[in-house]
Amino acid sequence: MEPKYKRVLLKLSGEALAGAQKHGLEFDTVTTICKEIKACADLGVQVAIVVGGGNFWRGRSSGKMNRSRADHMGMLATVINALGVADTLEQLGADVRVQTAIPMQQIAEVFTARTAVEHLENGRIVVFGCGSGNPFFSTDTAASLRALEVEADIILKATMVDGVYDSDPKKNPNAKKFDTLSFDEVLSRQLAVMDSTAAAMCNDNHMPILVFSLDDPHNIVRAVCGEQIGTVVG
Repeated sequence: MEPKYKRVLLKLSGEALAGAQKHGLEFDTVTTICKEIKACADLGVQVAIVVGGGNFWRGRSSGKMNRSRADHMGMLATVINALGVADTLEQLGADVRVQTAIPMQQIAEVFTARTAVEHLENGRIVVFGCGSGNPFFSTDTAASLRALEVEADIILKATMVDGVYDSDPKKNPNAKKFDTLSFDEVLSRQLAVMDSTAAAMCNDNHMPILVFSLDDPHNIVRAVCGEQIGTVVG
């Protein structure tokens, strides 16, 4: 297979790492996903990853808790996932670095775009934790920011749905799937691609997004090779 992209930013949700148990890390699932990520790296693709933390904690659904503190807890959840993904990739023989937006030198490097790019150029997979390091911003926004900072060719957003629909396909059997979309359509129709801050950032900076299903983890390889799967936004 021939890759279409040289450098990609893969956004993995925490839920995807939880597997059937729906909470925490399910390492058979993590291993299956990481095998496909390593396969991309073996093709010569430079892979950066942003992980969510929803399998452990969701700041926005924390009730009466202070939002900033709740979001900081969510950032720590993403670090657990980043370390789990990195360890699994290393067990598979990949060269990996974890970088976090909040300094925690004992367990990860502090993020800088320059060192992240150096790692990517040297064939290392880089896993980003702590989101953007700021409360009130989602890991979708962090993925957009990191993709721009490391000059990725595209954001690959792995979800539990096989693309973007005009309504929820789980609730509406007649929902229409889009093959391509513009960011203007995403924003004006409030389609569930990513939050509006992330979508606007990608729109302003001409960063395309491919939304595809992780039900079949091999879709990660198909995505980097340019096969027609999911929905392209851009």
